[in-house]
Amino acid sequence: MQKLPFGLTPDTELFCPLEPHIEALNVLTFAINSGEALVKVTGEVGTGKTMLCRLLLNQLDTNRRTAYIPYPKLSARELKFSLAKELGIRISTECRDDQLTQRIQTRLLNLNKKHGPVVLVIDEAQVLDNDGLETLRLFTNLETEQHKLLQIVLFAQPELDVKLANSKLRQIKQRIVFSYHLKPLNTGQVCAYVKKRLESVGSTQIRYSVFANWLVHHYSKGIPRIINILCHKALLLSFGQNKDSINAINLIKAAKDTESVNTWIQNHTKLIAALVAVLASSSAMAFWGIG
Repeated sequence: MQKLPFGLTPDTELFCPLEPHIEALNVLTFAINSGEALVKVTGEVGTGKTMLCRLLLNQLDTNRRTAYIPYPKLSARELKFSLAKELGIRISTECRDDQLTQRIQTRLLNLNKKHGPVVLVIDEAQVLDNDGLETLRLFTNLETEQHKLLQIVLFAQPELDVKLANSKLRQIKQRIVFSYHLKPLNTGQVCAYVKKRLESVGSTQIRYSVFANWLVHHYSKGIPRIINILCHKALLLSFGQNKDSINAINLIKAAKDTESVNTWIQNHTKLIAALVAVLASSSAMAFWGIG
């Protein structure tokens, strides 16, 4: 095994090209290539937004100038300073707001001549306050006669959509021409995800059954981060038992030790046991021709 297959760090080498994430990347690529000023990708915690963010930055690095702000819980002024730093501008903290904006615009114009519009990628955009969002809107006004000087990509939890529903932010909401919402993985996608992660680190001999996959999907609700946690713990338990599988028993143990999992099975163990007993009894009666 070259590396851990289910680490929580968004490792682009372990990216699994499943439909939701490929669709999101296609939307981002098309929006950026079309010159749109603002594009948004939302998804619940753990659905793979940061992985997409890194994939996009890697994809754009070769031919476009990028700026990256990973956690924008900043005032409007601090947001401007962060952008200026990403653009390589040295500015005194005593610089007036109008001077700061002018320096940024000048830098964007110069970069535009060599690389085209700068792509600003913001992760965790749901933490932006109204002033920060309004600052971004004003940045989208910076343009030449042909195209925008700055294109902005927002990765955020659904709370951003709640903020944008505020009528005070309707101007920036109207600027978002393309958006995509990442959905949890279905059962088949969970299976493909787990097997791809194992293959990526050379662990193709580890067994993974249909029932184990059902449990992973049930417990994780299709959220990649929870899938990683469950499979990582189940593998550790299996290795401790000298086994090479992600099996049901160890998944159940892993789920009991994991926050944010679907607890329906744990909450209904008596009901499940009763149903199993009834089914077993019915099968036995049918076999012997009773009833």
